[in-house]
Amino acid sequence: MTDTKYFTKSDLKRLIIPLLIEQTLAILVGLLDVLMVSYFGDTAVSGVSLSDMINVLLINIFSALATGGAVVISQAIGKKAIKDANKACNQLITISLFIGLIIMILTLTLGKQILNLLYGHVETAVMDASLTYLRITSISFTFLAVYNSSAAIYRSIGNSKVSMSVSIIMNIINCVGNAILVYGVKMGVAGVAIPTVISRGVACIIILCLLINKKQMLHLNLIDLVKLDFKTIGTILKYGIPSAIENGLFQLGRILVVSLISLYPTFQVSANSVANTFDSLGCIPGSAMNLAMITVVGQMIGAKDYKMARYYTNKLLKLTYIMTIGLNIIICATIPLCVKAYNISPEAQELTIYLVLIHDGFAMLLWPAAFTLPNALRASNDVVFTMVVSVLSMFIFRIGFSYLFHYTLALGALGVWIAMVIDWLAKAIVFIIRYKVKKLEYPKRNNQIEKAA
Repeated sequence: MTDTKYFTKSDLKRLIIPLLIEQTLAILVGLLDVLMVSYFGDTAVSGVSLSDMINVLLINIFSALATGGAVVISQAIGKKAIKDANKACNQLITISLFIGLIIMILTLTLGKQILNLLYGHVETAVMDASLTYLRITSISFTFLAVYNSSAAIYRSIGNSKVSMSVSIIMNIINCVGNAILVYGVKMGVAGVAIPTVISRGVACIIILCLLINKKQMLHLNLIDLVKLDFKTIGTILKYGIPSAIENGLFQLGRILVVSLISLYPTFQVSANSVANTFDSLGCIPGSAMNLAMITVVGQMIGAKDYKMARYYTNKLLKLTYIMTIGLNIIICATIPLCVKAYNISPEAQELTIYLVLIHDGFAMLLWPAAFTLPNALRASNDVVFTMVVSVLSMFIFRIGFSYLFHYTLALGALGVWIAMVIDWLAKAIVFIIRYKVKKLEYPKRNNQIEKAA
């Protein structure tokens, strides 16, 4: 990055391009995981899909914690308070390790009860596959929590190349491991779960080793890691907890919706799983720009340059729309061909096509406004508002209309995905209005926040 507080075109490219590559790799590996596990049929795909909803719920909590740390660190860098940024960096890793361990232990001990509570009515074979996958992958939660926070630290200084490079290593290990254990050893669901644990563990160790380098602007220090600074931790949690509640309840809502889908025939559960992987592919530009928005807008807010914060928000949002539209046009045009690669029933393939067309068709219009724009609000300390809107919209529109369509029109999985689009529309409208009327700035108690940060 430049010595000025502004991001040049080159700065933005160095930040965004690695993020796009990293998100693409993550999604493609997800596609490959489902493709490989489909080797064992609809039951295995459905089992992994149901368990993955819980995995994603917990991953979103880790990501929210990382986002809270990224906001604090980015704003501190914008103020050129590097000492405070470094302190936040160390405290973020410490609390990530603690929270990751707690969630790992809880999932290992209560995983079966959680699955029975949510999906107790599914076929026994599907439940067994889901439990196997959840128990194995839960071992990786501590690694993942620390890795996500470490990657967020590098992104906060505009160096997303590091997290991209480590992500490449992680995904290569995952893919090679999957191929060996699925096609070679024929381990079934466990064959895609074990490489996940190994790859996340290796990635965590690598990125922590890189953060030890004291020549970097931000680095780990053993004393700062073990010496708790409750004021800094409180500031991180001030941003992280609302995001964690928002992401957690959002994913919980998705789990409730999937539990509804699990009432339908197995081919619908399988189609929902495969469609989710293609939908994630269509959201790659938005997912990358979500991370970039926190870094760029957060630094402008820290520098108290609210005019440039709005300028970069508009610029990044426009770029998100351009990339989202281009990518989703390609996906919609090729999905009938791509879905044939999956070893699922013809009914599941047909339904997958319809679900992807619904998702990616409307994503071109609504996704950036519903999901990327609120990250600009979060970076400017508007975390409570975005949390309340997201949670209410999820439960009123996505869950409410899903059950309405289920009991009145019997639309099956199609009704759930239509309700999802209604949820997007509600979010997009509210966040656009909020952005239009709100000044991107510190809240009124800015002195307190500055001292804590």
